[in-house]
Amino acid sequence: MRARPSGTIRTCVLLALLAATGIAILELVREQTGTSGFFVGLGLALLPVAPLMAAFRWLGRAAPAPWSQLLFCFGWGACTAALIAILANNFATEWIAAATADASAADHLGSVAIAPVVEESAKAAALLLVFAFRRRHFTGPADGFVVAGFTATGFAFTENILYLGNAFVEDLAEDSGALESVTAATFFVRIVLSPFAHPLFTVLTGLGFGVAAVSARRSRRIFLPLLGLALAMGMHALWNGSSQFGEHGFYVVYACVMVPAFGLLVWLAVRIRRDRLRAVARELSLYAAAGWLGPAEVPALASMPARSLARALARRSGGRAAGRTVARYEADAAALALLRNRARRGGPVRERDFAGRERELLHRLWQGRATAGPALARAAVMEELVPPWFDPLAPVGAWADVPRPRRVAGAPPAPAAASASAPAAAPDPGLRRSGPWSSATPAGPSSIRPCVLPGGDGVR
Repeated sequence: MRARPSGTIRTCVLLALLAATGIAILELVREQTGTSGFFVGLGLALLPVAPLMAAFRWLGRAAPAPWSQLLFCFGWGACTAALIAILANNFATEWIAAATADASAADHLGSVAIAPVVEESAKAAALLLVFAFRRRHFTGPADGFVVAGFTATGFAFTENILYLGNAFVEDLAEDSGALESVTAATFFVRIVLSPFAHPLFTVLTGLGFGVAAVSARRSRRIFLPLLGLALAMGMHALWNGSSQFGEHGFYVVYACVMVPAFGLLVWLAVRIRRDRLRAVARELSLYAAAGWLGPAEVPALASMPARSLARALARRSGGRAAGRTVARYEADAAALALLRNRARRGGPVRERDFAGRERELLHRLWQGRATAGPALARAAVMEELVPPWFDPLAPVGAWADVPRPRRVAGAPPAPAAASASAPAAAPDPGLRRSGPWSSATPAGPSSIRPCVLPGGDGVR
């Protein structure tokens, strides 16, 4: 039986593929636009990239994916998917033109029928790779939303360079004025009016993968991504063919289809983010009841402002290293909550390695709790998520399905989030309120047993 390639080998292969396609697409675009057109297109195409990446990153902040994964998706869209699309679209258009002897009909058919299929399939390949090889980071619709958004943003970036660069070269040849130039019109349509077009299409595919990631049925895990891909292709084809619907067809499709769809996806993104934070609070309350987390940590971990405040408090007290520790603690706690939520919904079939992954996350939380626990407890008080008089050490009810941390004999006590008797830090004039703050020394449990999910559907 052949051994599967290691993660390092797969990473090296993908990086080599991105590098090769990046060099190829760079030379291809520069050849089509010329050097001056390339740099003008590059500068203008960069403008919407940062806002789009920030928006998708905001959606995924509840349980952030590694930056390496997001940058891979952006690179795949900008390099590999764009190269596939350019080569395949050009080949298909030339073949149709040769077969029909009608260049204009070939361009129209290629734009409406060929380009949507090729481009959306090329972008969907990045989602499939993440779904297949980084399943632990694909925890639901939010991750599909984010991965699709980064991939499509990269693709649109390269495509905008090509369109804007060609427009600039055309203006140079015709010596057009700035306001009447093709570059200005292209910039208005692609950068101002519809920078969200490609992300909107591909997000439909991402939602299909995201829902499939939490589905227990094999048929749904196959059908839903294909349905999302088909919807993405259909909307892409409608957008590309809008100019064929009469003089005002473009504006009709934009106003009646694109803008409402964009608004619907924004509403859906906000709701997905809110539901994910609620799931974090619900699942982490079990671990808090068992003693793995302080009671005040749970509301703080389910609030993005409190998380940000906790990192700021840690940096002010312990420097950047403390801030990074709190950030890792927050990410691990969210990953633990979503792991349990996904296992509860999908059962053992979906989370065969639930016990091992849970043990790993609990161990990392225990190691970072001495630094993160007090910061999160203080942030919860300052954000008024708990009453000012709240005692994080107050006893809580027992939960039979969550293991309790155990301490090695002679080891220091487990970290507490804060204590009413501990001395309070001096109030920081730059912060709104001050709460209890005390340091503690972490003590790792002697063993970390896997959890049994409520309802008897334990994963061992």
